[in-house]
Amino acid sequence: MEISYPTPWHAVVDALVHRGVSTVFGLPGDDLGALHALQEAPVRMLLCRDQRSALFMATGYAMQAGRTAVCVVGKGPAVANAVTGLLEAQSSGVPLVVLAGGTAAKRRDSGAFQELDQLPLVRPLVKWAARVDHPSRLVPVLDRAFLLAASGAPGPVYVELPDDLLDQEVVRTRPWAQEPILAGAAGAAPAALELLAGARRPVVLVGGGMRGRNEEGRIEALAERIGAAVFATASGRGVVDERHPAFGGLAGLYSPAELQPVWEGADLLVTLGSRLEETATYSGFVGEGVPVLQVNLDAGGLSTEYPGPSVLGEGGAVVAHWLEALGSGAGQPEWTATVARCRAEARAAVTARLAEMAGSATLHVAEVLAVLERLAPADRILVQENGLQDMWSYFFPHWVCGAEAGSIVPSEQTTLGFGAAAAGGVKLAAPERPVVAFVGDGAFAMVANDVSTLAREGVGVTYVVLRNRGYGWLQCQLDQHGTAGGRFRFLDERGLDERGPEEGQESSLPVHPAAWHAVVREKAALGELLGEALRESAKGRVAVLEVPVTIDDAPPGITELDGDFPGAAQEATNPVSTPVGTEQHA
Repeated sequence: MEISYPTPWHAVVDALVHRGVSTVFGLPGDDLGALHALQEAPVRMLLCRDQRSALFMATGYAMQAGRTAVCVVGKGPAVANAVTGLLEAQSSGVPLVVLAGGTAAKRRDSGAFQELDQLPLVRPLVKWAARVDHPSRLVPVLDRAFLLAASGAPGPVYVELPDDLLDQEVVRTRPWAQEPILAGAAGAAPAALELLAGARRPVVLVGGGMRGRNEEGRIEALAERIGAAVFATASGRGVVDERHPAFGGLAGLYSPAELQPVWEGADLLVTLGSRLEETATYSGFVGEGVPVLQVNLDAGGLSTEYPGPSVLGEGGAVVAHWLEALGSGAGQPEWTATVARCRAEARAAVTARLAEMAGSATLHVAEVLAVLERLAPADRILVQENGLQDMWSYFFPHWVCGAEAGSIVPSEQTTLGFGAAAAGGVKLAAPERPVVAFVGDGAFAMVANDVSTLAREGVGVTYVVLRNRGYGWLQCQLDQHGTAGGRFRFLDERGLDERGPEEGQESSLPVHPAAWHAVVREKAALGELLGEALRESAKGRVAVLEVPVTIDDAPPGITELDGDFPGAAQEATNPVSTPVGTEQHA
């Protein structure tokens, strides 16, 4: 066979179609060959306004779709601007192929326009980086890029197409590569089975590496078989049904205080697809010396900070093998009762807290979540951000992600703006499901240009924007260190009620005119406005609902954290255990 393409970008587009890629994100540079090649192709090109946001969207798309996303950027500063997105994609462990421009070979080291040695810049953040200097290399490089991005532990891959390649014909003399056939599941090590069979108070911790790998509820079945409590990392949320009686919330920083006896009593921790990063192990975690049985696809994802055996393999297959090897049985009834009691106490604490909030004229973030949970359809996908007050959504059972629902969160890098942009990619990956971005106004404003992109393109995301007038987390840090009222501020000094999208009045947020936009000015109006926002986004329209909040409405204990925890955080308490009005905010 021999197939000729007039340009490399035509070959790229053919490769995308072959692999079933339906959407491409990006912002091309001066070379518009990618757009020309895509003109008649059955591939949607979401033209972003910022390379960083384009990579965030592509990452969100890959996380939701469970398949490789593609992003196109220019050269020089465009690649530099994409680096933050690569960092997030790497930390999130998503399959992503980035196609970038580059300086022509004959002009390298000549001070060429936008010249940058791009390969060394991106290599620390990708699984593989390659430059195509001859048209005959394009086909094998593209095949390798898609193979590596999705195989083993998924991650981003970078391919550079320099300027002097772009007007050359490409000839393909063989079919595009097929996806590799996976061999059978990894066997279960005897040491692992012995631990599972012998544990009397086990805990299972589910990480982001298990996304899309819990076929038929295998993890819940394992928990029932060995009588384990189940927790998730923030990235692992959405993998298991949080309504299952064994689920106890998130681990580490976001673990409900009422579940602490479970962590303290555990005699085995089984981790599935988690790197055991600091957020997942801080505070709510097993005691010293408790064996940790780790399962991960890649040795690089195993933590060496804890004792216990490890299994290298695909988590879903390993759990299936364990279930078969363990046979029928059940866990210890005393342990199951302990988990149920702690879970009930956590829910009762939240119920009491919301009841007390209901008596106040002030609208609280926890109340917004409660209304959202009531109004949003069961198959909703909540996309979370990195801020101060949106952290309420990380605390179970203030927010519960049922079996039909989904969850997308930033990685351990906690890149500001990720959630606000990624929500667009999530919606494109799941167009029939409601996607709600729960974000702060600082993050929203940071990526507002590409929220406008979504508005123009009719990508119906509902944005619930917690408006505290700036960067609440940093302001809390400033206040905590006794520098409030000094030269520096991270919040707008104007009052919450001084601005808003009233008729004839400037909005506090940069919202595209094609979007639906409203402000919750009274507590009683929340339900009606949120319902309208959900209905508008279901029609394919971006909906932005601003919720003014005060800086002290943060999960108790969170504001006492000293920057990169630990530090002053040692005395931090949990929101569900602290009554309203007794928080000790700075």
